[in-house]
Amino acid sequence: MPARPFVLGIAGGSGSGKTTITASVAERIGGDLDVLQHDAYYRHREDLTYEERTKVNYDHPDSLETTLLVEHLDGLLAGTTVEVPEYDFSVHLRRTETRSVAPAPIIVVEGILVLSEPELRDRMDLMVFVDTDADVRLSRRLQRDVTERGRTVESVLNQWEETVRPMYMAFVDPSKRHADLIIQEGYSEEAVSALESVLLQRILTQRATEVSA
Repeated sequence: MPARPFVLGIAGGSGSGKTTITASVAERIGGDLDVLQHDAYYRHREDLTYEERTKVNYDHPDSLETTLLVEHLDGLLAGTTVEVPEYDFSVHLRRTETRSVAPAPIIVVEGILVLSEPELRDRMDLMVFVDTDADVRLSRRLQRDVTERGRTVESVLNQWEETVRPMYMAFVDPSKRHADLIIQEGYSEEAVSALESVLLQRILTQRATEVSA
């Protein structure tokens, strides 16, 4: 019987570099690693108009369907393939298509609030927090939201002041105390290499256990 997958949680503020770190680790590990991004689980609020959806506080835990993420994580841990939502940030709705994710030895759960959710933490074997200066995070968020999500500079700045920064102080920053490892100032080759080493060792241990069983 295959060994239980190793679950790595990666959190940090918006624009902290956590997604870049996750992508770099995933590229190095390859097919032995799955990524579940918390922001794919934003609630599908088609009951609201587009204008109403633009005013939703997307940095509050209630904006995310974390129970579905937990359900999918449990499915992967049990060895079953799951259908992960695809979220369209330009219209603030889920797409009709989903993404099939099959079980793998390593599962990364990534998002700003993943360490603030007890049900997610309870399933994690290693918790990482990416701690990056607020000015750097804002600069990165501006570039991402304007170029990739069709936002205006004004709307990004307003959202930062009204919800992103307050929710960071209320929920994201306090979750840092749960981290086993804190990475300062975002992506670094040293940090990614250290995570890669831990995960590769875990994969080797899993395979040795499966062979001996």
